[in-house]
Amino acid sequence: MNKTEKFYKLAKLDGFDFYTGKTINYRENIGKTVKCPQFNVAGDLCSDAFIHASRKPNDCFVGARIPCSAYRVSGKSIKEDKVKCGFEELAIIEELNPKTVFQWNYKEACNPINPFKILPPNKITKKHIQLTEKWASVGDLVGLRASVWASVGDLVGLRASVWASVRDLVGLRASVWASTGLGDSVRDSVWAYIGSIFISEVPAWKKEYPYQCAVDLWKMGLVPSFDGKKWRLHGGSTAEILWEGTLKAAKQLKKEGDQ
Repeated sequence: MNKTEKFYKLAKLDGFDFYTGKTINYRENIGKTVKCPQFNVAGDLCSDAFIHASRKPNDCFVGARIPCSAYRVSGKSIKEDKVKCGFEELAIIEELNPKTVFQWNYKEACNPINPFKILPPNKITKKHIQLTEKWASVGDLVGLRASVWASVGDLVGLRASVWASVRDLVGLRASVWASTGLGDSVRDSVWAYIGSIFISEVPAWKKEYPYQCAVDLWKMGLVPSFDGKKWRLHGGSTAEILWEGTLKAAKQLKKEGDQ
């Protein structure tokens, strides 16, 4: 502490701070030093007594969200906890491209793929059924939501931000959850997709992402649901049921050689 070091700072897309949205514009102060308007060395770290930055890019999401602008800054940390540091002033060195700052897929996190805007396949084939069967097996064996929540949410501090962007832009709640009453089942696919954005953040996932089958269906314009008896594949702008059946029926379809 109290020596000049380099840190990361996130701000809104227009360059202004997330805290007030109007106090400090970091983009307009590149090459300059900004000061905390309400600085109080005796103040609480999580207050306007300090301006904040972090040693690691992912730690900046305490108080920030996506989409964002990113900056390399320098200053003398006065107070800090595990994720953020408090300063009286910061020198704004340069603006950084968020796509290169973060190892995870920032672009897709900000603009998630909407499976119901993808033209679904004309016919459900053996490939789709095989992916559904694999997903059924994974869903039975793994506490998916808890796994992604712990591995991704706590790691990068993006749970609320990414969950909101995927849920709201994809419109799953309105198109499938409400119409089918299969919220938990469909929500698992949402978590599988969210996890795929952060594969680079979890060492085990770099070798094999365990929920890739659901992601593959998602990117084909198909979202599976399960009511405890039958599986369904939904697709199209109205989340139409394009296929439904039991795993036994799915195996029969494979035997028939559907390609």
